[in-house]
Amino acid sequence: MKLIIAIIQPHRLEAVKAALTEVEVFRMTVMDVQGFGRQKGHTEVYRGHEFTINLRRKVQLQIAVNDEFVEPTIAAIVEGGRTGAEGEIGDGKIFIVPMDDCIRIRTGERGREAI
Repeated sequence: MKLIIAIIQPHRLEAVKAALTEVEVFRMTVMDVQGFGRQKGHTEVYRGHEFTINLRRKVQLQIAVNDEFVEPTIAAIVEGGRTGAEGEIGDGKIFIVPMDDCIRIRTGERGREAI
């Protein structure tokens, strides 16, 4: 079992969800997050004063999958999250983390069955 954490652009969320549905991945947690990488930040003017905004808004997906779903899930996120054919700086990152156990609270099921 793996926990896939993907950080993507907010406007690509619907495309990523559609791509995940095609590979039969339906369960995920979505969070609004902020951060910066190569994009650094930008400046804005508010009431005549210039402000530097160095955190960019992103969306984080957390998806727990069994081992056979890892590669299809990654491919779907890349397909849906990439901007254009080549992609652009700021399209995001995917992290794959080993997951020792998973427990469904309602039934007490553990492991593969709980996902």
